[in-house]
Amino acid sequence: MARRRREEIENTVYNDNDDTIREIIVEKKSGFNTIEVVIIMIIAILFGGLLGSVLTYTKGFISPNRVPSDLEELVSTYNTIVDTYYSKLNKEELLDSAIKGMVDYLDDPYSVYMDEDASESFNETVNGEYTGIGAQVMQRDGKVIVYSVFSGSPAAKAGLKKDDVILQVAGKSVDGKSLSEITAVLKGEKAGEKVKVQIARGEDVKEVVLSRGKVELPSVTGKVIEKNHQMVGVIVVDVFAANTYKQFKNELLDLENKKIDSLIIDVRGNPGGHLNQVTKILSLFLNKKQVLYQIKNKGKKEKVYAESKESRKYDIIVLTNKSSASASEILSAAIKESYGGKTVGVATYGKGTVQKAFSLESGASIKYTTEEWLTPKGNSIDKKGVIPDFEVELSEEYMSNPSDETDNQLQTALDIITK
Repeated sequence: MARRRREEIENTVYNDNDDTIREIIVEKKSGFNTIEVVIIMIIAILFGGLLGSVLTYTKGFISPNRVPSDLEELVSTYNTIVDTYYSKLNKEELLDSAIKGMVDYLDDPYSVYMDEDASESFNETVNGEYTGIGAQVMQRDGKVIVYSVFSGSPAAKAGLKKDDVILQVAGKSVDGKSLSEITAVLKGEKAGEKVKVQIARGEDVKEVVLSRGKVELPSVTGKVIEKNHQMVGVIVVDVFAANTYKQFKNELLDLENKKIDSLIIDVRGNPGGHLNQVTKILSLFLNKKQVLYQIKNKGKKEKVYAESKESRKYDIIVLTNKSSASASEILSAAIKESYGGKTVGVATYGKGTVQKAFSLESGASIKYTTEEWLTPKGNSIDKKGVIPDFEVELSEEYMSNPSDETDNQLQTALDIITK
């Protein structure tokens, strides 16, 4: 289900893995050692300074002899507090607070510290997979209803179906419980764990045993719409997760086998994701001599070109809205400026920076801004967004009755591309 569809029912539908990224992630690394942590501390200090903290969890004290002289005072402060503070301390929480304070000092909305739980949720989203049952559920009229079941998921294999009403989870009634409480039990913690779910399907009540496992999150869907005697492919991209390129290419080839004449790429509500994924997707359409985007770091600009020998020639339109951010904006700008396509909808979010993400040994992680990105022609979209070629606000009719027919942004794109 497209993310923009989820947003329309966000008060009733809960995916047992859902998060908002609004980031461009260029690197993911796990497991800092002490030296790496010190390097990050230096980076933060270079960004603007810091008052007393340290960045790593250790079983003992951190020796000032193991760190550069600039950081000796920080380490000494940590050792002194841990050694002499009058009350009991949780060293891990103390260090977590220090890391968070350092990242907060950057005063950058996209540089953040995430604790272990937030990191897990974020990583699941950008990795495109998670451990769970592979279903979305919703609450409606006091009932907990299966909204969708991911293909090939544990829920699908166990026979769970759309519109099943969940009565009990793990032997306990769902009555009076919040949707987040219910989905937390459904999701569980480890692959291979089993959970018994009692459901009502029409007049029948039955029990289904679900074995939790790895679930690949679908981030790409596609279809063909016929208009004015032409076949138009439509690909919806929810997020640029680590497996989005693979899904996108498979969907694109399937549509091309159906002899499409043109293509609409829908990134409405897409908050961003991995830079390498949008780079690979754009390389399906542009040749190696064409610029995808530019990277700006400390005043220096570097042009990034397509990576493959593939290219396409048919017309392309990108659908955007104010929630299309980061990697979605890179795609939109490249299709406009390098491919010669058009955009329809409203101006995008306006995020022109790139982040790196790192995982700490404690399970927490940090993201911080490392670069700016520019359009192929060198324009910044930060705080401005990608301005559509055809500005179309989504109609009230669609909001009250969503369908392809009432989606006036989609219909406008179809009219333009089939003229």
